Amino acid sequence: MSSSEEDDLLLAASSFVLMKMLIKKKSKTKKKRRWWMTSLYRNRELYSGMLLSDLQKERGDHFKNCCRMSYETFNQLLTLIEPKIRKEDTNFRKAIPSNERLALTLRYLATGDSFASLSLVFKISKSSISHIIPEVCTAIIEVLKDYIQ
Repeated sequence: MSSSEEDDLLLAASSFVLMKMLIKKKSKTKKKRRWWMTSLYRNRELYSGMLLSDLQKERGDHFKNCCRMSYETFNQLLTLIEPKIRKEDTNFRKAIPSNERLALTLRYLATGDSFASLSLVFKISKSSISHIIPEVCTAIIEVLKDYIQ
């Protein structure tokens, strides 16, 4: 074999090895999900929806402490922004109700809790929370822009 043929063969072999390494690296970084939703969030409908109704029924200022507003004010605000934040159920899962979306956002604005902490209280994943809070804040700003100076 001539020197140029050996160089070509060496180049082809090294290219093959590099391509194989890249393919192997990509397959390692892409993890397949084992669950659609973790068991912590599967029972959200049982517990999270009850949180708001329990706070409303409880005597005292528990609801006001949670959302920093009375239940009546909460419902007025919900009526104003619900068309902007409402989501439809799909064949795969039920949508997070508007009242829970608003309560979650108000709790975040009132306390500054981390998304991880809020996910445990409201039984909503951190990634969903990261979409819900900006969406609800935008809706609040749009609806109340005449009252904001």
